[in-house]
Amino acid sequence: MKTSTQTRAIKTLLIANRGEIACRIIRTARRLGIRTVAVYSDADAGAAHVAAADLAVRLGPAPARESYLKADLLLEVAKATGADAVHPGYGFLSENAGFAEACAASGVIFIGPPPSAIAAMGSKSAAKALMEKAGVPLVPGYHGDRQEADFLAAEAARIGFPLLIKASAGGGGKGMKIVRDAGEFDSQLASAKREALASFGDDHVLIERYLTKPRHIEVQVFFDTQGNGVYLYERDCSIQRRHQKVVEEAPAPGMSAERRAAMGNAAVEAARAVGYVGAGTVEFIAEGDDFFFMEMNTRLQVEHPVTEAITQQDLVEWQIRVAEGHPLPLTQETIPLVGHAVEVRLYAEDPLKEFLPQVGRLSNVRFGGGEGVRIDTGVRSGDSISIYYDPMIAKVIAYGPDRATATQRLIAALNASVLTGVTTNRAFLTRILGHPAFAAADLDTGFIERYRDVLLPAPVPAPDKVLGLATLAAMLRSSEEATAARRHTNDPFSPWALTTGWRLNRDAWNDITLQDGEQAQTPRAHYRGDGFLIDLPAGSLAARGTLTPLPEGGARLTATLGDESLSALVFDAPEGLWLHVEGTTYRFSLIDPRRAADTGPAQGGRLRAPMPGKIIGISVAVGDVVEAGAVLMLVEAMKMEHAIRAPKAGKIVAIAFAVGDLVDDGVDLLTLEAEEVPA
Repeated sequence: MKTSTQTRAIKTLLIANRGEIACRIIRTARRLGIRTVAVYSDADAGAAHVAAADLAVRLGPAPARESYLKADLLLEVAKATGADAVHPGYGFLSENAGFAEACAASGVIFIGPPPSAIAAMGSKSAAKALMEKAGVPLVPGYHGDRQEADFLAAEAARIGFPLLIKASAGGGGKGMKIVRDAGEFDSQLASAKREALASFGDDHVLIERYLTKPRHIEVQVFFDTQGNGVYLYERDCSIQRRHQKVVEEAPAPGMSAERRAAMGNAAVEAARAVGYVGAGTVEFIAEGDDFFFMEMNTRLQVEHPVTEAITQQDLVEWQIRVAEGHPLPLTQETIPLVGHAVEVRLYAEDPLKEFLPQVGRLSNVRFGGGEGVRIDTGVRSGDSISIYYDPMIAKVIAYGPDRATATQRLIAALNASVLTGVTTNRAFLTRILGHPAFAAADLDTGFIERYRDVLLPAPVPAPDKVLGLATLAAMLRSSEEATAARRHTNDPFSPWALTTGWRLNRDAWNDITLQDGEQAQTPRAHYRGDGFLIDLPAGSLAARGTLTPLPEGGARLTATLGDESLSALVFDAPEGLWLHVEGTTYRFSLIDPRRAADTGPAQGGRLRAPMPGKIIGISVAVGDVVEAGAVLMLVEAMKMEHAIRAPKAGKIVAIAFAVGDLVDDGVDLLTLEAEEVPA
């Protein structure tokens, strides 16, 4: 390994990002004694990364284009705060060659590769052309500059279906569409281009053959300024939804030493070909004995913690040391490979509603821990998930001596995690990790769709045990409220102020209507001495218990239900409660039976917005007759498109918004009047 004598110490580091990656970078910088500067938009004024940094500076309004994407403003902040370097994290400006150039021109160290390497690999089309010239195998496709729709349709016919349309300038599943046949090519191309333009400011796309059962395997590479390069082994990121990674692990299961070396060396040479410096990831798609270059990400990856776990290295520290001019700390032969690590991305989204992002306030955030468990997050209890940014809550990582141990530790950590306020994908993640095919390492990018029925089961009513606990909690909370009110009554000795359920001429009982998603049930709670007799669907059970407030919020319910002793965590929710019991979190709304229910997404023919967003397309007009399943409107949220479809055949009788309008969650978008569609 070569050595360097020219170094420049970084004393103040500006983190040009937000959320968990900003918090992650701050942790390492603090350990190295480096002063940190955070930046924030108006939506993030109270965010965790702002509190964690030594200094924080406001950038502007919530939209990223008016804050985190303003390169000139970021450099002004760097100058004003005396920052020696800028760490871009991932996303935003992390792979923007212009920003890297501007940093260099301002005398600020950009912690990443040189602009030329970003430019070479930043375009998927250009990168594939470069790799093709270098002899790296590629999936058949078109990676050129011509973008006319007719020409691309002809290329698609040449390549054959199914195929994949991908944004040339981006990643993260944005601007990526699967096309099953020629009939849907034009509409999918238009959608991919819109998403690409909204996410990356560039609507260029490439098209390539869609492999039917591929694995997504990526190699972590690192180069210093002296030309030394290594690979830090590989990660398997095959389990994906909407082309976004859900589960990542290292090393890749079933990887032989020979294939690891072949892919690792190919990745290093690919990076060397563009004069790479710093951390990068070369992504391959593998099927059978073959592997093909897919793209290179010229930044730190979201899933870097699994590589850190198996190599026992801090990759952010490596980035900082390389940016200062130091050589790589290890040679290829001395990089450890120990144990196994698995990571999941915990999102505010509803898997049972096509993974729609969820926005709102995270009223309680408590992560499970334990041996080998690591939590990377940028949110705390009371923080909000915003429409403006990615809805990831945390990365939960578990490490162990082998894959089975790491997986079990990860499942336990997820089961012990409590998140209330918004719907999350936590249960979906535990189903993946507990699936026999995952245990057998039978992995490919079609995993979720293949096991969809098991991973995304139809909602079922809460079991009697949980329903009984929710009823007991509601009754105990009601009794506490009544006791508090009784202290302030004019006649505290009146029998009507008692909390024992006393009635003059009949059995004392309350009906509690609990709405659990689309399911509603009404247990009856009879007052019985020091407890209740609760009528449940499968029969009646005696119930008693206590609610003990917890210092961090919420309360612990200690209960006896029938002959079973149980414990649960109870948290307030608007007009209801959250109940966390035996690793599962339930949200119950308390429904007043005297008030007409109107909670569905299309009550009375009204189609409602599934989330806050922007109307980007309307494909119908008042008076149109549509078939069930027809796309009526497109709503964009978090730079992803969501189609509003007709739940039944009918006539459009009202459209409440126009293209470009911003809408809130749950507002009426269109009204559909039932009508038979003419044959």
